[in-house]
Amino acid sequence: MLTTKQRAYLKGLAMKEDAILSLGKGGITPTFVNSVAEALKKRELVKIHVLKNIFEDPRELAETLAERTRSEVVQIIGRKIVLYKRNEEKPGIELPKQAKKNG
Repeated sequence: MLTTKQRAYLKGLAMKEDAILSLGKGGITPTFVNSVAEALKKRELVKIHVLKNIFEDPRELAETLAERTRSEVVQIIGRKIVLYKRNEEKPGIELPKQAKKNG
């Protein structure tokens, strides 16, 4: 689970990135899920553009993709979805550390 600070950091990184995948009228197919999973493995942070010919809610699409790829939804802005999944073998993004709880 991402902290607010980590999510804000990832949002900042995502702003500079272009969408590398487009979700079209075919919807969330196993092939598309595999493409997202591969992109997450290589990049850790992936921006997806939901095309206008898809009428489902981008928020629901993001949740479905996150569930199927075991990733986390960083943000949804309009028709753009940003997902994050840490690559345990070769982490490329260094997240801010979680604050330690007092007591």
